[in-house]
Amino acid sequence: MLVGTREQQQQYLQQGASIDRKPKSFVDPLLQFETQLKIIKSSFKMVFAIPSLDKVKEVGNNKDDEEDLKNLYQSILNIYENTLLILVSKDLYKLQILKEMVMWMNEDSSHLQERAMVIISRVLSFASRKVMGHTSVDAPCLGVLAAELSLLCSHTDPSITQQASLGMYHLLCIAKYQNADTVKNKTGSHYLLPSPSDTEFLPDILQRDKTKIAQSVGLILLPSLLTDFVWSLLMRLSAPDYTTAFEAAAILKLTLEYHAYKVIMVSKIVDAIYNQLCENPSHMMKHAMLRVITLLTCTSPMKVVFQLMDYPVPADDTLTLMWQAAGSEPSVAPDVLKTILLILKGKPGEMQDNLKDRRRFSLDATNMMPVAASQALCTLLPVGSYKKAVAQFFPQLLMALMLQLFYSSDMRLVTEDRLFYARDALRVLLNCSGLQQVDSALMKKNCWNQFPQELFHHHGVYLVAKTLSDFNFPQFPETLHYLYKLSVEGPRRSEDSVITVIFLTELLNSFFKDPFPEEFLVLFKNWVNDSNPVVSKLSLQKIASMAPVINQMENVRSLLLSILDVFLSKDKTVIIRALLTLRRLLGKLDKVIYSSLCTRIVSSYCPLMDHSNGGIRSMAIRHFGELLRDMRQCTWKLSHMVLRGLVPLIVFLEDTETRVVRACKYTLAICASELNWSPSFLLHSQYYNFERVVLSICNNMLISHWKYITDLIADTLGFLGSSKAYLRRASVILIGYLATLGGHLLLKDELQVMLEAIDPVLRDEDPVIRELAGITYKLFKKIAHKLTSSNVKQSFRRLFNFIYIKKLKPLYNYNCPYNLTNSPMGIKQTKNDKKGLIRGFVICQLGVQACVHFSAGSLAGGGQQPFHLPLGPPSASLTSGPGGFSSVDKGHQLLLFNTHIFNSMDVGGSKRMTQSQASGSHLVFALPLDTHLPFPSQLPALWTSSSSIRCEDSSFAETS
Repeated sequence: MLVGTREQQQQYLQQGASIDRKPKSFVDPLLQFETQLKIIKSSFKMVFAIPSLDKVKEVGNNKDDEEDLKNLYQSILNIYENTLLILVSKDLYKLQILKEMVMWMNEDSSHLQERAMVIISRVLSFASRKVMGHTSVDAPCLGVLAAELSLLCSHTDPSITQQASLGMYHLLCIAKYQNADTVKNKTGSHYLLPSPSDTEFLPDILQRDKTKIAQSVGLILLPSLLTDFVWSLLMRLSAPDYTTAFEAAAILKLTLEYHAYKVIMVSKIVDAIYNQLCENPSHMMKHAMLRVITLLTCTSPMKVVFQLMDYPVPADDTLTLMWQAAGSEPSVAPDVLKTILLILKGKPGEMQDNLKDRRRFSLDATNMMPVAASQALCTLLPVGSYKKAVAQFFPQLLMALMLQLFYSSDMRLVTEDRLFYARDALRVLLNCSGLQQVDSALMKKNCWNQFPQELFHHHGVYLVAKTLSDFNFPQFPETLHYLYKLSVEGPRRSEDSVITVIFLTELLNSFFKDPFPEEFLVLFKNWVNDSNPVVSKLSLQKIASMAPVINQMENVRSLLLSILDVFLSKDKTVIIRALLTLRRLLGKLDKVIYSSLCTRIVSSYCPLMDHSNGGIRSMAIRHFGELLRDMRQCTWKLSHMVLRGLVPLIVFLEDTETRVVRACKYTLAICASELNWSPSFLLHSQYYNFERVVLSICNNMLISHWKYITDLIADTLGFLGSSKAYLRRASVILIGYLATLGGHLLLKDELQVMLEAIDPVLRDEDPVIRELAGITYKLFKKIAHKLTSSNVKQSFRRLFNFIYIKKLKPLYNYNCPYNLTNSPMGIKQTKNDKKGLIRGFVICQLGVQACVHFSAGSLAGGGQQPFHLPLGPPSASLTSGPGGFSSVDKGHQLLLFNTHIFNSMDVGGSKRMTQSQASGSHLVFALPLDTHLPFPSQLPALWTSSSSIRCEDSSFAETS
C-alpha cells in the first residue's frame, strides 16, 4: 500500500511539473487552459481517490510507517494545492478549476471530499487576498461555484459544511471587489455599493442558513453571475438525489424572492422549465419550477409573457399550468394584461420578411402569438385575483378582442372551432365583467356562431355594440373615452378603423342625439378621406344621416369641403357615396352658406362629369343641374357656373350610356330655363338631334355670353384626344360651331393651336369622325383666311361682327334631324329666314363734350354693364356723288341722306325702306368693354350730301 502511494506521488510530481512549465512559444490561452484542466482532473482522481489515512493505518503496524504515511499524504495534498495556487495567482480566470473540482466531487462520493473542500477554501482565501491589489477581476465562474458551495453549506457532514461556508465567504469577498470595480468603471452611474462594513458577515452564519446565503449572494453578485447562480440551482432541481434537489429549490426560491429583478435571460429559464415539465409532467420539483415562473413574472412580466406566447397553439397542459402560475400574483395582474394587450395588437399569420422590423420575440416568421394571447385570456380572466385589473382594462380588452375576431375571420384561421379563442375570450370577458345578460342576448341572436363567417363580421361588431348599449353597460364612459383616444391616435392598420368606426358610431347613436358633439364630428370629418374605402363610406353614411340638423353643426363649411375632397378618391363606390351624401346635405343647407360654396362645389363636379364610370358621370351631371336649380336666385353666379360645366354637358349627350344622356338632357333643360335660352324642346326625344342642340346653344351663347366662347373652345379641345369615339365626334362638331360663330374673337396663335389639335383627328380610325373633322378643318382654314395682320382691320372686323349677328344653319348634317316643320324650332327658323337681323348700333346726337350712354347688353343680348363713350368732331372721309346705294348686303342697305337714315331691306322679293331722323349724327357701334378701338372720330363715318351717299368701304358693314 505504501509503495503504491509513493508511485502515485512520483507520477503526480511529474504532472505538476508539466502543468507549471512555461511554453517556449506562444500558445492559445484557451487551449492552454483546457490542457491544464485535463491534467488537473487526472491528478484529482489520483490524489483524492487514495484511501483515507485511517484505513491505511489499520493495515500497517509500524509507527515509522505511520509517520511516513502522514508526511506522504500531506506532501501529495500540498503539491496539488500549491499547483492550484500557482495557476490562480497568474490568472484569476482559472478559479474555474475550483468549480470543476466540486463537480468531480459530486460525481463520486468516495473521494476525499473534506480534504478537497479544504483545498478549495484555501485557494479562494488566497484569491480574495489577491484581488485587493487588482483593478479588475475576471472570474466568470463565481456564479456557478457559488451555487455549488451554497448546496454544500447544508451538507450532512459538519466538516464539509464548515469548509463550504468558509469558501462561500471568500468567494463573496472576491465578487464584492469585482462588483465594485465594474460599477466604478461605469461612467455617469450614480449607483454606489455599500461599504465593506455593510456586507461583513461571519462564515459560520452561512452554515445551514439558506436565507442568509440567498440574501448575501443576491446582494453581492453581478446580474450575470446571479443568473448563473439561479440557472445552476434550476438544473439541480432535476438531480436524482431528492435531498440535493430540495435544497436547490429552497435556495432558488429564496434568492428569487429577494433578488429576482437582477436575473437576466429570463426567457431561457422559462423555456428550460417548459422543456423539463414536458419531458416529465409528474416531475417531483414541478411545484418549485412553477413557483420560479411566478417569481420571475413579478419582476419581469413582459419577458415571461412573451416567452409563454411563443409556444405552439393550442396550448398544452404544461403551458396552461405555467399560465396559471404566471397569473397567480394579483400585484402583477395589470402588467400581465398590459403585455397581453401589446401582443394582441399583432395580426395572426402576419409574415415578417425583415427580422429587424419584427416587434416581437417570436423566432417563427409567422406570428401566431395573438392567438396564444387570446387563449391565455381564457385562462387568466376568470382568476379571482384579476377581477380588479379586468375592470381597469375592460375597454382595451374589448376592442382588442373585437379586432382579433376580425383578423381571425379575415385570415381564415378558424379551421377548427377550438382555434377561435378570440370569441371565447370575449365571452369570458363579458361574463367576468358582470355582463352575463349581454352574452346571453348575443347567444340568442346566434351572433357567436356566425362570427367565424367573414361576411358576418361587420354586422357582428354592430350587434355587440348595439347589445351593450341596449343593456346600458356600466363601462360606457371608459369605453367611449378609449375609442376616442384610439381614433385620435390612429390605428396601426387601416382595417382597425373599420371596427372602431362601427363600434363608436353605434355607441354615439345610442347615447347621443344628432348632431354629435364637435369632438366626434371632427373624427367623422377626418374619416371621410381615410385610405380604407369601408371607413370612408361608413363615415359618409353617418354624416348623411345628420342632414336634418346640418345647420346646427359648427364648421359646416369645413365638413362640406372635406366631402368634396373625397371626389378625388380612386374608389368609385366612395365617390358615389360622397355624391349622395353631399346632395342630401345641400338639400337642407342654409342658403347663405350654400351660395358661398356653390362655386367650389361646381368646380368639384366638373371633373366627375368626365369620369370613367358611367354612374359617377350621370350622378355628377344630374347633381350639377340640381345645384343650378337651387341657386336660381343667385343670378350673378348662375351664368358663370353654367359655363364652367357646359362643354361636358354637350359632348356627353353622345354618351353610349342612356343614364348619362338623360342626366345631360335634364341638366341642360335647367340651364336653358334659368338663363332664358331657347326652349328646351329640342332635348325631347321627339325632336332631339345633337347638331340642332349644339347649334341652338351656340347661337344663344353668341348673343348673350360671347366673351366665354374662347374658354369654351379651350375646354372642347381637351375632348379631341379622348379615347372614346363618341367624345371625339361630339367635340369635333361643337368646336366647329364655336369657331364659326366666334371666329372674329380668335387670335392667330389660338387658331394655330386649334389647327394642330384637329390634325390628328383627320386620321381617326372612325370614318364618320374623319369626315366631320375634315369639315371642321375647312372651317378653321376659312377663319384663318379672314384673319389679317393689321390690328386696325382686325379690330374693324370684330366691331362689325358685334353689330350684325346672323344665326347659322346646320354645318355638318350629322345625325339627320327629324321632321321639324311643325315643331317650335321649325316655325322659328322659317321666320328667321324671311327677315334680316340688324342689331348693335345706336344713333347719337352730336354736341360739344357730348357723351353717349348705352349698354352692350342692349345690343348683344343682355348681361353687360353700360359704359361711356366720348364723341369727337365729325369726319369727312367719304365723298358724295350721284348714284344708287352701295351693296352692303343682299338683304339690306344703309343710306344717310341729309338729316335722315334710310334702311333698305329685301323681304320676300320686294324692297322695304325705313327712315330715321339723323341730322348731324354719327353711327356709333356697340363696343365690347375689353376691346380697345379708336373713338368714333377716328373711324370711317357717314357724311351727308345734297343728293345721295355711298359707303366706300364695303367691309365696314359686313355681316357675319
